[in-house]
Amino acid sequence: MAAIATERGVPRAQVALAWLLHHAAVTAPIIGLTKERHLNDALAAAELTLSDDEVGRLEEALHPACPEGY
Repeated sequence: MAAIATERGVPRAQVALAWLLHHAAVTAPIIGLTKERHLNDALAAAELTLSDDEVGRLEEALHPACPEGY
């Protein structure tokens, strides 16, 4: 995420939110806004479109975990 944010010249939060919004299953992400910049990042992320390559790079790092205790 840091590499993509640096390449794009945007904060990591914008890349993270843009990735989250990329998924059709996410219709209303819950975000905590305690500072004005958090709101600005959230609004900017809605306009940031990640390429398929960038999404792939972000998802390479995912390691799904099986729920425990069920």
